[in-house]
Amino acid sequence: MGLYKLLVKGARQVVTVRGDGAVSSLRGREMQHVDVIEAKGDDGASVLADRNGRIEFIGFDSERLSRYPKSEEEADHVIEAAGKCVVPGLVDAHTHPVWLGDRVHEFAMKLAGASYMEVHQAGGGIHFTVEHTRKASQDELYASFSQRLYDMMSSGTTCVECKSGYGLDTETEIKMLKVIETAKREHPLTISSTFCGAHAIPKGSTAEKATADVINKQLPAIIDLMKTGDLHVDNIDVFCENGVFDLEQSRAILKAGKEAGLNINFHGDELHPLNGAEMGAELGALAISHLEEISEAGMAAMSKSGSVGVVLPTTAYILRLKPPPVRRMIEAGMVVALGSDFNPNAYCMAMPTVMHLACVLLNMSMPESLVAATLNAASALGLSKDYGSLSRGKYADMVIIDAPRWEHLIYQFGCHDKIIEYVIKKGHIAHTKYECCG
Repeated sequence: MGLYKLLVKGARQVVTVRGDGAVSSLRGREMQHVDVIEAKGDDGASVLADRNGRIEFIGFDSERLSRYPKSEEEADHVIEAAGKCVVPGLVDAHTHPVWLGDRVHEFAMKLAGASYMEVHQAGGGIHFTVEHTRKASQDELYASFSQRLYDMMSSGTTCVECKSGYGLDTETEIKMLKVIETAKREHPLTISSTFCGAHAIPKGSTAEKATADVINKQLPAIIDLMKTGDLHVDNIDVFCENGVFDLEQSRAILKAGKEAGLNINFHGDELHPLNGAEMGAELGALAISHLEEISEAGMAAMSKSGSVGVVLPTTAYILRLKPPPVRRMIEAGMVVALGSDFNPNAYCMAMPTVMHLACVLLNMSMPESLVAATLNAASALGLSKDYGSLSRGKYADMVIIDAPRWEHLIYQFGCHDKIIEYVIKKGHIAHTKYECCG
């Protein structure tokens, strides 16, 4: 065992996003630029990770050899990255990955023109998955969830937010959160867990009864398990929408979660302009997702509060929704992040695909897309102190791509499995394409 866990050397580019590790997020024009250490002739770029998986050194090979002359001999693993590029590990700020019961049969309905709420009202949508998830054992849920996490990681994700929400009752919501808890212990990915018991109205119930159940039964049971150390939940979520939980019901649920010590991170202003952004900003939300129907006042409120707007281009694409007004959000000074929204209704877990769609559908530039999928997404989860950019002291979460410029990760649409050579998690080689290619 050497002094260092990993050395990456000779890279053509190392994209730090921001070399200043104290920067927790970027907004406005700041998102248009990413910091890059560019090779100077034969003098490539290096990243050296210590035994704890944190970055000990980042800079030119010549400087590393001067300061750490025996670093190659003292590292457990050395990756020769000549002609290749290194970017921070990608952060997926919004997913629903714990479930059984896919909805491939509903895709035809959507292609025929059925709206999200029409599918929902026909007995499909969330309720179809809820039925199958309630019947599934914890082990069955973990088996599918774990495989999805590995699939996410193979596409460059190193940190991910994971929600419950396909239980809608205390027993199943806790079962889902326990599945996420197991993954926190056993899987390489860093996971931010979210209680989303207010994802839909249970069959036979009402919004009023469901709100009371979440606040008075589900949340207290989860908090009790957190006090005993059986669960570690980070965020509270609610689907604030017409026909689901209205503004005041959502406010009550989010306030109860905040009072219990959870961060507010919820679905707002997706299908109808309900002023969810204003409400969330007022409550000090860490993040608000979707925002397809955000108002100008909502943008101003989130800019002032610092609440991160998590936009989900795959959802707008698959559900044929009006895209969120990302250009206006950025111009208003909001912190904008990206998430895949992976779920049985929007089946995409590859952040490079999300980044490409963000550029094409949401008119983001490639630097803005990378910032939104790294530093700003980490900020949406309260993780930017340790993740989301590459600087001394932060964890060595990196993606090494076999391409001459980092933009190829976005440009080569659907080809991330070909150009991602290594995924590094805390200085450990968590995935390499050679494992699957022989």
